[in-house]
Amino acid sequence: MAAPTAAGCAAPDQATPLPASIDLEKETVITGVVRSAEGDPVPGAYVRLLDSTGEFTAEVVTSPAGQFRFFAAPGNWTLRALSRHGNGDTAVTAGRGVTEVTVTVTD
Repeated sequence: MAAPTAAGCAAPDQATPLPASIDLEKETVITGVVRSAEGDPVPGAYVRLLDSTGEFTAEVVTSPAGQFRFFAAPGNWTLRALSRHGNGDTAVTAGRGVTEVTVTVTD
């Protein structure tokens, strides 16, 4: 488990590359960037992973470059980003391997 950050969050650094030991034929990774309506990355946004019924599953905070990452099961998900720049939802269908997503937040 990662050491807690100054803000108290124990989530791993969202900007670090995937470890080479991750078997992408067996894992499902949803990764991406939160961007403002102007296209700028949004650091410090809270990104929630919601299952196909809308139930909360996990949450991470974006990196200084607006990056986030979840390890999930294959299927249909919703990413909900909450930030000082606004909020945004994006539907995702993820399979094995890496699914890259951009979540745009607006006021």
